[in-house]
Amino acid sequence: MNAASLPCMPLFETIAIDQTRAEAAVLRVRALLDAAVDAGREGRIPLQELATAVDMSAAHLQRRFTSIVGASPSVYLRSRRADAFRRALRQSQTVSTATFDAGYAASSRAYADATRHLGMTPSVYRRGGAGVTIRWAATDTPLGRLVIGATATGLCWVSLAASDATLLGELATEFPRATITHDTDEALAMMLDAVIARLRGDRVAPDVAVDMQVTAFQQRVLDALIAIPFGETRSYAQVAAAIGKPGAARAVANVCATNRVAVVIPCHRVIHADGSMSGYRWGNQIKRALLQVEGASVPHGDGAAPAAVRRRRAS
Repeated sequence: MNAASLPCMPLFETIAIDQTRAEAAVLRVRALLDAAVDAGREGRIPLQELATAVDMSAAHLQRRFTSIVGASPSVYLRSRRADAFRRALRQSQTVSTATFDAGYAASSRAYADATRHLGMTPSVYRRGGAGVTIRWAATDTPLGRLVIGATATGLCWVSLAASDATLLGELATEFPRATITHDTDEALAMMLDAVIARLRGDRVAPDVAVDMQVTAFQQRVLDALIAIPFGETRSYAQVAAAIGKPGAARAVANVCATNRVAVVIPCHRVIHADGSMSGYRWGNQIKRALLQVEGASVPHGDGAAPAAVRRRRAS
């Protein structure tokens, strides 16, 4: 029976029935999405497939689902996968295992959703990390002293310099109200090893969970950086074009300069279009060394430090 077969029914009762049916359809679709995540199904689920399952048009389902759940089916699916990824990170021996247990086909997609759904909230980041504990560990590398910082969720800081004091000062400046403590537990040691593997140019370095609050634009840039193949480089203009913002090369450079988990998210693979060196947060010698160890074409020249880095140093 449908509303068309009830000509004498008061309008408000017809609307109530339609609303009940819509809610039931949305609940059914949400259950299908939950089941897909629980089963580890990879990739997106076409909206039309969901609409057919509940005998509703795709456009109608999109509107109803968004209205009732507060997010579109695709956003809800990504959020649920991120939740599954968080749980899997606690239970799995490796990040790679957690990635596939959560239904991701590739670690790059897990990274993207992790930074959207697993990181600090904007308000916590704006408060300088208030209420967050950041554990740090350090070691010597051929490229200098390395310090990493991590929250309970994942890596939030990677930096190279001559001394721990300099590096910890930078970390404290970035998160002035966080509790920063030294730690040597196994999980942090594994993150440290994963970063070192990247510094060595290890093509199959272990994945690392990341905790980093970014804007939508920054996320698109970081996704594009992750997608640059090992041993290759891109220009700032090419990265801007890849995210559909061909005039945003300068903004892309700024995202690279403020990347707090450099090497893990490989901003060093971005150079100028003419093959020249661009200023690097840790110095151009390190950028050149990272590209060389990966087998990429080594850029020429010696660009100035990025504007974002100069501003940080000045302050």
